[in-house]
Amino acid sequence: MTPPVLIVGAGPTGLTAACALRGLGVPCRIVDRRRGPGVAPKGLVLWSGALECLHRLGVARTLAAEALPLAGASYWSRGRRIGGVRFGGLRGTAFPGPLCVPQPVTEQALHTRLEELGGTVEWETEATDLTVHGAGDGAAVSVVLRSSGGTEEVTVPWLIGADGARSTVRESVGIPFDGHTFDRTFLIGDGVLSGAPDEAEVQHHIAPDGVLVIVPQPGGHRVFFDLESDGRSDPPSSALLQRLLDQRGPGGLRFHDAWWTSRFQVHAKVAPRFRAGPVLLAGDAVHAHTTAGGQGLNTGVQDGYDIGWKLAAVVRGQDPALLDSFEAERRPASVRAVRNGDQQIRLWLLRRPLARAARDTALRALSGAGLLESRVIPLLAQLDLDHSGSPAVADLAGAADAPRAVRTGRRAPDAALVPVHGPAALTLHAHLAEGRHTLLAYGGQAAGERAAHAAGVLHRRGADDAVTVLWIQPPGTAADPGRAIAAGARVAREPGHGALRGGCAGWLALVRPDGVLAARAGLTGLDALLDRLPRERALPAPARAGRS
Repeated sequence: MTPPVLIVGAGPTGLTAACALRGLGVPCRIVDRRRGPGVAPKGLVLWSGALECLHRLGVARTLAAEALPLAGASYWSRGRRIGGVRFGGLRGTAFPGPLCVPQPVTEQALHTRLEELGGTVEWETEATDLTVHGAGDGAAVSVVLRSSGGTEEVTVPWLIGADGARSTVRESVGIPFDGHTFDRTFLIGDGVLSGAPDEAEVQHHIAPDGVLVIVPQPGGHRVFFDLESDGRSDPPSSALLQRLLDQRGPGGLRFHDAWWTSRFQVHAKVAPRFRAGPVLLAGDAVHAHTTAGGQGLNTGVQDGYDIGWKLAAVVRGQDPALLDSFEAERRPASVRAVRNGDQQIRLWLLRRPLARAARDTALRALSGAGLLESRVIPLLAQLDLDHSGSPAVADLAGAADAPRAVRTGRRAPDAALVPVHGPAALTLHAHLAEGRHTLLAYGGQAAGERAAHAAGVLHRRGADDAVTVLWIQPPGTAADPGRAIAAGARVAREPGHGALRGGCAGWLALVRPDGVLAARAGLTGLDALLDRLPRERALPAPARAGRS
C-alpha cells in the first residue's frame, strides 16, 4: 500500500509533520535531496510554543537535556545598557523560557523519534516534477522522484512541501514568495568567546555602524554582525569577526576556535497561499524570517505539527474542510512572526542620530516599566495564538455552560486534577501533552454518562488510539465512575474551589492535539463533538526499504 501522504523535505518542519502523522496512526513517506540530516547549526533557539509541540512528539525532554536555558536578553547602545528582559517567567507551560540548542540536535532528535515510530527518511531523493490532478475531495498529486536508484513517479492524495526557501514544490504549484531582502550582508560565527559573562544572556550591542548580537550556546557562543552588502558569499574569517567584535562589543572579548561561520542575506517574506489543492506548504517554503528572535525554526516546527495532526484526522475520516484551517491559522501566525523580526532588524539598523536616540529612549522606558518583557516575550514564545476566527473552531449549543477560561480557539487552560482512573496526571495540561484529541466532560453523573457513551463510540470506530475521553468531576462529587471506566474513559476530580466549574449541569469541550479548544457544548451536544473527531482506524504502515 502506498502511504497517503508524501513529505518533501526532512528538515525540522518535515520531520515534525512526519512524527505527528505517524503518532496519530497515519503512515507517510518522507524524502530529502540531501545526503543526511543537516549539520549547519542555523537555528539555535527553541521557544515555548515549539517546545510544547516537540513535547507532544516525545522529543522535548531529550532536547532539554542537551540545551542551554537562556536567562534573558539585554540591549546596549554606545556602550551603555538601555534595556533588558528576563526569560523563564511564562506561566501555564512546562517550558517557561527559551532553550538554546543547535538545529542539528533538534533534527537528530526528530529523526530518531521518526524511526521509533516506524518511519525512515529516503535521503538523496529529489522531487523534480509535480502535477496536481483533479479538484476538490478527489484531487491527487503526481511527483517524479529522482535518486541514485533511478526515477520513480508516485501519485498520492496529499503532499506536504517542506523543502525550504527555494522550494521546488511551491514553485511547481505557482505560488509566489512575497516580501523583501535587506540591503545588508550578515555574518555569523559559532565558536569560543573568551571573556564573556557566565550568565546565559543574549546581548544586543547596537553601534552606529551596525549591530553585534552575542548568543550563548552549549559549548560556546554565537556572534552575529551586519555589514554593507559587498556581493560576497564566502564564510567570514575569524580575524574579520574579531575585528567587528572589537569595534562593536564591550571590550575584553576574544573569539576563537570557530566551528561554523556563514555570510548570508536576510529576508522577510510570506507566501500569499499555503495550499494548492492537495499540496500543503510549510516552514521555510512559505515564510522567510530575519534572525531576530529565532522565529524561523519555531514557526516551522509549529507548521509541521499543525498540518501533521490535521492531515492525520482527515485521512482517518474527519471532514476534509478541517484542512481549510491550516492556512487560516498558520499564515497569520507566520505574518506576525516575520513582521516582528523585520521590525527588530529595522530598529537595529537605524542610522540617523535622532532616530537612534528615540529608539534608545523608548527601550529604556519600556524596559523600566516591564512592558518590554510582558509584551515581547509572549510574541516570541508563540504560545497562546488566537485561532478564534478559524473555520475549524466553533461554539455549539450550550457552549455558555463552559467557564470563561475555556475559550474556543485559544489554548486550553491548565487546572490541578486528582487522578481517579487512568494516568497519574496531576494537571489538565499533563493529559493534553500526549498529543491526542481530547474530549472533556465536566460535571457530575450526567457528564460521566456522556463520557462513557463517547468512549464507547470511539472504541467502535477504532479511533480510541487517537482520542482521549476525560471525565472531570467537580469538587465534592460523589458520582460513580464505574461505567465510564468500563467504557475506556479517564476519570479525574478537580480539587479546591473548582476553577473549571461552569454551568450547573456541566459542559463538554473538544481539545485538539495542539492544545487548542476546537469546540464547546452543553451536555446535550455530544454528537456534534463526535462528528469533529476521526472516524476510522489507524492505517497499517507499509513495508518500505528506505535509506536512513
